[in-house]
Amino acid sequence: MIWVDGIATPTLPADDRGLQYGDGLFETMRVVTGRVPLLERHLARLNAGCGRLALPAPEPAALRSEIAAACAGHNDAVLKLVVTRGSGGRGYRAPPGPRTRRVVSLYPRREWQCEPVSASIRARTCLTRLAIGGPLVGLKHLNRLEQVLARSEWQDDTIAEGLMLDAEGMIVAGTMTNLFLVIDGALQTPALDRCGVAGIARSMVLELAAELDLQVAQRRITVSALGDADEIFVCNSVVGVRPLSELDGRALATAPLTARVRAALSSRGLAA
Repeated sequence: MIWVDGIATPTLPADDRGLQYGDGLFETMRVVTGRVPLLERHLARLNAGCGRLALPAPEPAALRSEIAAACAGHNDAVLKLVVTRGSGGRGYRAPPGPRTRRVVSLYPRREWQCEPVSASIRARTCLTRLAIGGPLVGLKHLNRLEQVLARSEWQDDTIAEGLMLDAEGMIVAGTMTNLFLVIDGALQTPALDRCGVAGIARSMVLELAAELDLQVAQRRITVSALGDADEIFVCNSVVGVRPLSELDGRALATAPLTARVRAALSSRGLAA
């Protein structure tokens, strides 16, 4: 199910700058009982991204109406919102007065994403590295070729996620999730000032750390540090919080702290 500027259609103009240059942003949202529980957070991040790209933000009323219409009658789904700079001629220069294009699409969740929230997942470390720096750091922009290459590294459907390193060998995130380590009762998560996307779920974990009386640090994390972790979990707004039971064939323990974080986030709308 796909809507382009509010019209049900699977087609997009060939001169759309999102298609031509990746000139746009996207948000992927969980739909629960006909609504997006974390919609305000997603829209706030989208608007911030539009500001950084000098991209006119979509008209709020029209966008909310389209999202509501797409979600209606669906109890458990994934909604993807793509915003592009719209159509333009040849060349990188953005057209004056661009007309933002909205693409809303709805999908079922993947099989492993529908398993109980306590279900752990298997993961691997990817060979594809994330570039460091540049003006697009942190943006959920349309060019995801690094993640596409990383996800192409394995075909085993029992492995749900791959962890990505930056060009200096530091752990950054999963291909579609953010990462947290539990070490001596405290949380550690990779700093995302040089690459990576600060996810909605990640920001919620950081906000709730104080409420749970947990210490939390954002820092550079080496691959070797993964071996020091008592627990490792990944998170995003679609899958919630998922503990890792295995990484690169090595069994990992799943312990109570991840469950505490998951329960606290569930009470704030991050269901899984």
